[in-house]
Amino acid sequence: MTALDLSSPVAVVGTGTMGQGIAQVALVAGHPVLLYDVAPGRAREAADAIGARLDRLVEKDRLTGADRDAARARLTAAGSLADLADCALVVEAVMERLDVKQDLFRQLEDVVGEDCLLATNTSSLSVTAIGGALRNPGRLVGLHFFNPAPLLPLVEVVSGFATDVTSATRAYETARAWGKTPVACADTPGFIVNRIARPYYAEAFAVYEAQGADPATIDAVLRECGGFKMGAFELTDLIGQDVNESVTQSVWRSFFQDVRFAPSLAQRRLVESGRLGRKSGHGWYEHGPDAEPAEPHTAEPAQAPAYVVVEGDLGPAAELLALIREAGIAVREDDEDHGTRLVLPSGGQLALADGQTSVEFRDVVYFDLALDYRRATRVAVSASQDTAPQTLSEAIGLFQALGKDVSVIGDVPGMIVARTVARIVDLAHDAVAKGVATEEDIDTAMRLGVNYPLGPFEWSRKLGRNWAYALLDDLHLRDPSGRYAPSLALYRHAYATDKREGSTS
Repeated sequence: MTALDLSSPVAVVGTGTMGQGIAQVALVAGHPVLLYDVAPGRAREAADAIGARLDRLVEKDRLTGADRDAARARLTAAGSLADLADCALVVEAVMERLDVKQDLFRQLEDVVGEDCLLATNTSSLSVTAIGGALRNPGRLVGLHFFNPAPLLPLVEVVSGFATDVTSATRAYETARAWGKTPVACADTPGFIVNRIARPYYAEAFAVYEAQGADPATIDAVLRECGGFKMGAFELTDLIGQDVNESVTQSVWRSFFQDVRFAPSLAQRRLVESGRLGRKSGHGWYEHGPDAEPAEPHTAEPAQAPAYVVVEGDLGPAAELLALIREAGIAVREDDEDHGTRLVLPSGGQLALADGQTSVEFRDVVYFDLALDYRRATRVAVSASQDTAPQTLSEAIGLFQALGKDVSVIGDVPGMIVARTVARIVDLAHDAVAKGVATEEDIDTAMRLGVNYPLGPFEWSRKLGRNWAYALLDDLHLRDPSGRYAPSLALYRHAYATDKREGSTS
C-alpha cells in the first residue's frame, strides 16, 4: 500500500491552529487541499492565514515564489461538508469531544466515497471509540500531529481496534511522503508520547511536593544534569497548566486511575487558581514584563577533597573517575568490593542515586544521574539531617572542582533525574510488552515528540539493563503505593540479563 497520489484532494475539518498546520503540510507536499469549518467564514480566514505563512516561507527562502503561487491555487475554502465528496483523505482537527468527533465522521460517511481514508488528530480520545460510530470503522485511523505541525516532524499513526491494516499503512506512507517521521502505535491512552512522558512531569512535581527542591532548581537539574531541553515546570508553563493537566487526567482515567499516572495535587491547585503559565502571566513562574527569572539553588564554594577512595565501578557514573583525576584529585582504589561508591577523606561516602535515602545510612551523600558527566554543568546532591557537614562539604567541593554548579536538594529517594529516567524506561518497556509500539518507534517518538536527549531504550542500554529495575525496586520499598513498582516487562528484561550472566539475584 503506497501513499496517496499528489493529485488526490485532502480535506481538513476544523481550522484552528492545528487544522491550519496540517492543511499547510498537505498543501506544501503538493496536494489540493480543502478547508472546512462549521463556523461561517472561518475556513476563508484560515486559508488567508495559511497564505500569509507561505509568504513568510518565501521571505525566508524556504519556498519559491512559484511554489507558493501553485500552493495557493490548490487551496480552497469549502462551504459545506458536501464539497469534500471527492477527497481521498479527510483529517479532522475539531474540539476534543467524543460526541462531536463521532457526529462529524457519521456525516462524512454519507458524503465521501467508500475508498476515502478518514483520520482523526485526537491527542487524548480513543480512536477505537471514535470509529465505533461508523458503518465502516476500518477506514478510520489516528494521525496525531504535534504542534506546530509544519515544523515538528513526528506523526503518531494510531490503529484503532477495528482499523484495517491497509488504512494504517496508507496513512503511514502518506505522512512519510509529506516529509514527516511517522511512528506506528496501537490505540492506547496517550498513544506513545503522552503515555511515556507522564513521569517527566509527575516526578518533578513529586519532588516539589515532598519539599525536596523548588521549581527553578528541579528544572536546572533536569536541563544541566539530565540533558533535557526544558525543565518540567518551565515546559508545563509553556504548554499551559490546564492543557498539561487535562492530558494527565485523561491518561489516568483511561488507565482506570492507575497510580503510575496519578495527577499532581500541586498542579491541580495551580490550575484552580488560574495560574496557567505563560498565557495567563503566572504559572510555576512569573511571566509578566517585569518578572525576574527564578534562580536555582547553587551551593557556595567548598574545599575539594585531596583524594577519594573508589569502591566498585560506580556503574553509570564510572566516567567521573577520569574527571576527578583530570582535576588533580587522587583516586585510590579499594581492592575489596564493598559496593559502588566513593569514600571521602572524612570517612563519609558519596553514592549515585539508587532509590534509597541518605537517612538510612551512616554519613552518605547521594548524587544524581547525569546524561553525560563531562558535559553536565550542574550536579544535584542530597543529604539527610544526620549527614556530617564535613561530608556534604567535601561532596560539594569535589563536584565544584570538576567545574560543576552544585544544587543541594532534600533527602529524596531516586533524586530528580534518576527516578525520572527510570520511570520513563519502565513505561517504555511496558508499552512494548503490551504491543503499543516497537522499541525503535518509541525511541523515535520520544526524541522527536518531546525532544528527549535519548530515547528510553537508548537510556536503558547506556545505563545497563538492570539499572532501572533496581532503582525502582528500591523506590517501591520506600513508597509501596504502586507508583514505583517495576512493570513485569522490566522485571523480565532485567532478570533475563542476569540469568545470561550466570546470576539469579
